[in-house]
Amino acid sequence: MSILQVSNLTKKFGKFTALDGINLEVNKGEVYGFIGPNGAGKTTTIRILLGISKATKGSATIFGKDAWKDAVEIHKKIAYVPGDVNLWPNLTGGEVIDLFIKLRRSKNKSRRKELIKRFDLDPSKKCRTYSKGNRQKVALIAAFASDADFYILDEPTSGLDPLMENIFQECVTEAKEKGKSVLLSSHILSEVEKLCDKVSIIREGKIIESGSLDELRHLTRTSMVIRAKKPIDALGELKGVHGIEKRDNSIYFQIDTEELDNVIRYISQFGITKLESAPPTLEDLFMRHYKGEVGDEI
Repeated sequence: MSILQVSNLTKKFGKFTALDGINLEVNKGEVYGFIGPNGAGKTTTIRILLGISKATKGSATIFGKDAWKDAVEIHKKIAYVPGDVNLWPNLTGGEVIDLFIKLRRSKNKSRRKELIKRFDLDPSKKCRTYSKGNRQKVALIAAFASDADFYILDEPTSGLDPLMENIFQECVTEAKEKGKSVLLSSHILSEVEKLCDKVSIIREGKIIESGSLDELRHLTRTSMVIRAKKPIDALGELKGVHGIEKRDNSIYFQIDTEELDNVIRYISQFGITKLESAPPTLEDLFMRHYKGEVGDEI
């Protein structure tokens, strides 16, 4: 069942095209990673999904409703956490959490109490005294304490320490287990890789890769380290082998995943005494598209 459907979404600011015909689909019970550097178009997309900004062309629907026309109705069942949370300075953290929970018509007070303890937040302090990390905690507690069906998270762990990042990841996993859906926009690749079922990579307003992590890994290379009894001189002539380096009596190289079987067959005849392989990561794929480029803020 589709929770979010984005079709040919385009957004222009004057002559500048921030989004150029992007497509996304998030299904029920799915955690969907939306990755790219600053300026790639992630936040612009999210603003359209939240009904804050109107698309120039294309459509975006959440729960089958139009993200722009039906924004008020949609917001009753979604929770949003931005990467830079601004709170009312004279309210306490607890008061802000209660306000957001009330807006979403949730009544689970035990969940609120549990999350405040897990995120180690003092809810009695005024928001003006909070650090960036504590402001993020307030937003995350308010989001996960509400009875939302769809979570839109835009760089949600910005300012959190590693321990709190782990708590956040636990909360996302728990939401998924309850059949909730999550759109996670992030540039922290390890976070996306750990949590997400599917990923889309956005670059300069265009989706350049989409699919499950296994499907995307198919496009990347596996890193290998081998040591053999006999010299392997013709390794570089094999199809799919890249970046050969010899050091410490070992050979370091990368293999295109689809050629892995052929290369392993070839090197096995030389009396392998050491064989290490590292599976390709999301970061490998990400860097393949962004190597040498710096994104500017939109």
